[in-house]
This record gives sequence, structure tokens and C-alpha cells, in this order.
Amino acid sequence: MPSLLERHRAVMPKWVALYYEEPIALVRGDGRRVWDQEGRKYLDFFGGILTTLSGHNVPAVTEAIREQAGRILHSSTLYLIESQVELAEEIARLSGIPDAKVFFTNSGTEANDTALMLATTHRQSNQIIALRNSYHGRSFSAISVTGTRSWSASSLSPFSVIYVHGGYRLRSPFADLSDQEYIDVCRGDLRDMMQVSSAGDVACMIAEPIQGVGGFITPPDGLLGAFRQELAESGTLLVSDEVQTGWGRTGEHFWGYQAHDMVPDILTFAKGLGNGLAIAGLVARAELMDSISAQSISTFGGNPLATSGALANLRFLIDEDLQGNTHRVGTALKERFEALAGRNDRIAEVRGKGLMLGIELVKGAGDDPNEPDAGLTARLFEETKKRGLLIGRGGIFGNVIRIAPPMSLTEDEMLEGVELFEQSFEAAL
Repeated sequence: MPSLLERHRAVMPKWVALYYEEPIALVRGDGRRVWDQEGRKYLDFFGGILTTLSGHNVPAVTEAIREQAGRILHSSTLYLIESQVELAEEIARLSGIPDAKVFFTNSGTEANDTALMLATTHRQSNQIIALRNSYHGRSFSAISVTGTRSWSASSLSPFSVIYVHGGYRLRSPFADLSDQEYIDVCRGDLRDMMQVSSAGDVACMIAEPIQGVGGFITPPDGLLGAFRQELAESGTLLVSDEVQTGWGRTGEHFWGYQAHDMVPDILTFAKGLGNGLAIAGLVARAELMDSISAQSISTFGGNPLATSGALANLRFLIDEDLQGNTHRVGTALKERFEALAGRNDRIAEVRGKGLMLGIELVKGAGDDPNEPDAGLTARLFEETKKRGLLIGRGGIFGNVIRIAPPMSLTEDEMLEGVELFEQSFEAAL
């Protein structure tokens, strides 16, 4: 009988990526632990790409899902949905956007796609500003504003896109500048590109407060605020892509944009809200959200099951102060990774905030000590798997380890994960 991997390859596209030389199927989870189809246990330090926010099999969430499933699974937005309205009220209040309205979708890609439609319609322009090394999803429109070649499946685009310098200081021409100098240079680059490359009014800039797929690239606090000031002069909107940075993931703030002394025009969200359920969306002030004149619905977006589970998850993360836990445990975790980097020149940089940390691996010798080392990254992946630790990977050169455990990670689990990582790192060298 064919193996699950053979069956997968027979019917799934080649471009659907799988981790590991021998991919695994995760069949059960509890807290921060998961088990594969062979019964092997792992400490989860990636949370299904930052999605299992509260942890696996959280009773408050699973019970809400069971209760709703026993009543009705689906009705669509053609009908009133109480849990959808209640969740929208909570998110609007938490968003920081005045007079906010919320629209629910099924994924971060769809949320960003809708935000781009909203901005271009409102501004009557198809010109978009995006950051280098960015990632905003896999739809036709989201790919067209993605500044990472390895994730850009097509050069065709519905937009005229201008790419500017942003958060990736390590590999920029401005690596040696101070935070304020770097912010000033990036703002100047934005100003120049708007003057030179745009053909009039620009619809919006879309930016991740921390670039996720790009390798948890973390700009200096205040960079997006400087961009916001520059954009305001022409009325250009700013979309904050909070698909990975939302819900307290950075520890210090509930939203990533709050580190930059500004409020965006549109905020998109996904991943952690549903703790595994397919739910995403966007927030914008009423005037902007209501500017689309055509009719629209969302067949599945914000359906009763997803919104009931998400509402329970949102209340759980607030009641249990997972943001505070993320700040405490994440700060300690980063300090330990920084100590490891201080002992080894194969780590060029440890960056990120809270439980959203990137570790960039390099050759560490020769004419260019910061030459990316994707090979070491691949070996480290296999070594962590052997020892029962699941981690993520990213970066434009495939050489960045992404660490993003559930935000309920305990201190003991953090220390266990660090020990497993250090053992794996030494074995991979």
C-alpha cells in the first residue's frame, strides 16, 4: 500500500512545500506538545506557522467549537450571525482604529486581498507601495505586492508596485547606521520613490511590522510611524499586515503597529485568532470600509463555527494574559539565543520580539562572514526533529530559523526547547 507521502505527491501540487527529508503527519496535540503518526512526541516551537496561539486542545476553545457544532455549522453572511457581530465588536474595540468596522475572511491572503481592493477603490489608483523582502499571501494580488522572489509565482500584476527599503537592515546598504539614521534614510527612500516612480496618487503602502516569511525581520521602532507621516502628505493610506504580529505575539504590544507611534488606516489579521480555525479579516474606519459601492458577501468568512471558536480563543488569551506571558518568556528565550550567538559566529543575528524570534545562520568565515548558510539551516532542521523539537524556517535565502511557540509556553518548556536547540545546533555544525 502506498505511504501517506506517496499518496500526497500523487495528488498534491509539487509547489506545496513539506518540511523534513522524511515529512511527518501531526495527529494529536496537547498544550505545547504534538504527536506524529508514529507516536513520536515533539515540543512545538512553531505553532502551525504562528497559528496555534493559545496551545493545542485548549478546553475553553474546543468546548466552544463542540457546542456551536451541535447547533449549526454554517449560514453565510446573508443572515445575521450573533457570534460574528460579537467578535467584530471585540476586535473593533481592540484595534485602536477609531469608528472601526470589521470584515471577516478565511485567510490572511484573502484579508490582504480585500484590503488592497478597499484601498485602490477608495483612492481610485492601482499604485501600491510595498517593502522589500515582504510577504502578503499567495493570491494573484497578494503575490504582486510580495517583495520576496522565492514566493513570487508570477511577474504579472493588477497593480503598479513600488518597492522601498524597510526592516532588513543586516543586508541593506545602511547596515551600520543607528536606528534613527536608518529610519531617516528609509523615509527619504520612500519620499524619493514616490516622486520618481509613481504616476500621481498612490493608493496605499502595505507593510508588516515584523516581516514574517522574510525571516522575522524586525525594523527599528518608529519606522512605520515615519512612513505614516510621509504618506499623510499625499493622503496615501497605510495597511498594517498584522497576520503574524497580531494578538500580542510581540509581547510588548497587542498589535505590531503600536511600536511605531501611529495608527494604520487598515489593519489585517488572521492566524492566531482562530487557534487553528480558518478565520481572518480586516479592520478599517467606517468611512473607508463603507466606500465600496458594489454588493458583496463572504460565504464562509465569519461563519458561526469559526467566530464562536475565535471568540472563545480571544477571551482566553486576554483572560490568561498570554501577551504578558509572551513578553516574559520571550524575553528570556531571546537572551539565551543571543548568548548562543555570542559564542558562535555562525549566527549573524538574533532578532524579533516576544515569541516571534528569528535566528539568521551564515558561513561565519572567509571574505564574507555573513554569507547565508542554507545548508546549515537544513541540517539543523533535521537535528531538531530527531530530538523532538519543531521549528520554522524562512528568509529570502532560506537561512533563517523561525521560533514561534504557542503564547502559553511555560518557562520550563522554554528552557527545554533551548537545550534541544543548542544540542541540535552543535550536531549540525
